[in-house]
Amino acid sequence: MTEKELAQKSNRYRQNILKYIVKANAGHTGGSLSCIDILNVLYNDIMNVGPANFKSPDRDRYIQSKGHCVEALFVVLADKGFFPESDLDTLCRYRSHYIGHPTKKVNGVEQNTGALGHGLPIAVGTALAGKMDQKDFRVFTLMGDGELPEGSNWEAALTAAHYKLDNLCAVIDKNSLQITGPTAEVCNTDPVDQKFESFGWAVAHIDGHDLNALKTAFAGLPFQKGKPSLIIAHTVKGKGISFMENVLSWHHGVPDKEQYELALKELGV
Repeated sequence: MTEKELAQKSNRYRQNILKYIVKANAGHTGGSLSCIDILNVLYNDIMNVGPANFKSPDRDRYIQSKGHCVEALFVVLADKGFFPESDLDTLCRYRSHYIGHPTKKVNGVEQNTGALGHGLPIAVGTALAGKMDQKDFRVFTLMGDGELPEGSNWEAALTAAHYKLDNLCAVIDKNSLQITGPTAEVCNTDPVDQKFESFGWAVAHIDGHDLNALKTAFAGLPFQKGKPSLIIAHTVKGKGISFMENVLSWHHGVPDKEQYELALKELGV
């Protein structure tokens, strides 16, 4: 897919993220907008996974550790045909499978996630199973920088390097804000690149909204044979909507009617 086509996808995805969050009157707006370009490139340009092969043992796997930003994942899965987009009209409603975190009851979701610090361990186990079964599939996981203080991440990081899981790529959506404040003030984990490198990972920094940079980074995996890969994607919380960008209250803010109309106007609607 060309960079122009990907850019059009990202714009449409942002519109849909806002649409369904407003309709549900609930959601994690800022983080979904910060990570959507990453998911766009993975699902439309990189990963070998879709509705037709989702049950295949040879498919690539995507695990969303930052599960609270499920709206981003849902709009991409709907676009890829895993389920009708109209299903998202039930987002966060009673008895709906489309709840505030990923669940395997939704077609296209690999694992239930949302308890922070669990996605990377699951991804490590999945990648290790691939190595043991001599499969060529790759495993991708998206983490939030706010979940890095969880100790389970660092146990998983050590394990991934020990078993030389070069079929694993973790992406950190580094938007530098979490629910209670800037990540550097809540619990600083920088320099996160040096920490992962010291554990035995190959690390790259990229602009998480530069679609071409994302394509290039993912196409270059693994960064080093015999090492798991980490992409630190520098992003902006609320990206694409001027009054949401880098504003803490939009972690789980829901636009009112006037804000929603203004946001759509900024997206060219």
